[in-house]
Formats: sequence, C-alpha cells, structure tokens
Amino acid sequence: MAMETLDIQIANRLATVTLNRPDVRNAFNETTIAEITQVFRELDGNDSIRAIVLAANGSAFCAGADLNWMKKMADYTHEENLADAGQLAEMLRTIYCCSKPVVAKVQGDCYAGGMGLVAACDIAVSVDTANFCLSEVKLGLIPATISPYVIKAMGESAARRYFITAERFNAVEAHRTGFVHEVVTADMLDAKVAEIIKALVSNSPNAVKQAKRLVQDVASRELTPALIAATVEGIAVIRASDEGREGVRSFLEKRKPDWLM
Repeated sequence: MAMETLDIQIANRLATVTLNRPDVRNAFNETTIAEITQVFRELDGNDSIRAIVLAANGSAFCAGADLNWMKKMADYTHEENLADAGQLAEMLRTIYCCSKPVVAKVQGDCYAGGMGLVAACDIAVSVDTANFCLSEVKLGLIPATISPYVIKAMGESAARRYFITAERFNAVEAHRTGFVHEVVTADMLDAKVAEIIKALVSNSPNAVKQAKRLVQDVASRELTPALIAATVEGIAVIRASDEGREGVRSFLEKRKPDWLM
C-alpha cells in the first residue's frame, strides 16, 4: 500500500498508519486527506485487521493544515471551499466510522486540524510533552469541520473555551478534559499503546465492532422507550451471534475463545 504522505505497516492483525511529512510537522494537504480516507476505507474492509494505530513521524503529531494548501484556499470560490471542506469532513468521518478500533499515538504537538484527527479516533495516548491548540480563530477562521469530533472528545465546556481563546494547552489539560485517555513519558509511549492494542485484539472482533457502534448510537440520544428497545434488540442479536455463543461457551468451559486461536 504505497502512499506519498503516509507510511503503512501491517503485522499481527494490527495496521499502523503513520503521517510521514515530518519536514512540515505532518501538516496535511489535499493529498494527505485523500490518502487517509483511502487507507481507512481499505483497512475497514480488511477482515484480517483487528485494530489500527494512527501515528506520526518527527517531532510533531500534526500541525493542522499545510501552509501551501492554505495559500491555495485563499483564492477559492465558495463552491471550491465547500468541496475542499467536504473532503476533510469525509476523512474525519471515515476514521470515526471505521469498524476497527483506532488508537491515536500522539508523540508530539497537535494543533488545529490535527486535533480533529485525534478526536476522530477511539482512544488517544499522548506523550507528556505534547501541546495542543485549536488555533483557527487566530487566523479569522473557526474549527467547524472538526467540531463534531472535538466537542465529543473534550466536552462542550472545554471546547467553548479553547475554540474562542486559541490558547495552547498541555497534555495534562488534554487528559483532564477527556480529549486524551492516557498521558505517558516518551519512553513509555510504545509500551502503553501496545498494552491497549493487546487488550483490543483479545476481544471478540464482532463485539468490539458492535460496542463501538453502540457508543456512537447511544451517546447523543435521549433516554426513550425506542432507545431502550434498540438496546434490548442489540443484546438479543449479539447473544445469538456465532462469536456471542462462542464467547459464552469458552468462558463456561474455561478455555480460550476461537478468535484467540
């Protein structure tokens, strides 16, 4: 899977997608956006993949939009801006809706659109020296396209502050808001991500897929009889699934389930 702006590694049921533009702090342009979208679609359909890590080479995880790309956008018409923003939105949606669990491995600073990439992932692990910033208002812009994911990740209150102040904040604050799940030293980053991946691939692939969808379906819905009925239907269906039956049988028989064989 050769890419111009990404490095892709697949081994032991794990795919690692690495942003590979360290000379521009992994800022993304239209090529990066198209490649990320393509890769995640392909990995989503690959039954041999059980989890995905989104990582980056160099000192920064992602500095947001590439300056040369931004220069081109300055002369775009409204229609061109709509099409361009639509591609970015589709990239984020593709990551967020990927049926495989996605772990963001944040080894350095993460700004603007880079925060959208992290927020679209299911789990985020950050090095303790990373800084974060939603810097759009400094440029007369707003973080519109990334907002559904960032607000879900850090909550409305924190998003309101950082959207309008464009303050830089550290990994401890990112953890406090819930934007990242783990903060570790640089020498522990690989080990912590590996620990999480081990947990993910030990579980039923179908149950992980359905559990991810469950959170997305339930999180923003009002508690109604229809929602309760949907959750009842969900557990009934998965209990009768092949992996559901195998998981219960293996537990009762004190053996490993067949997805670990």
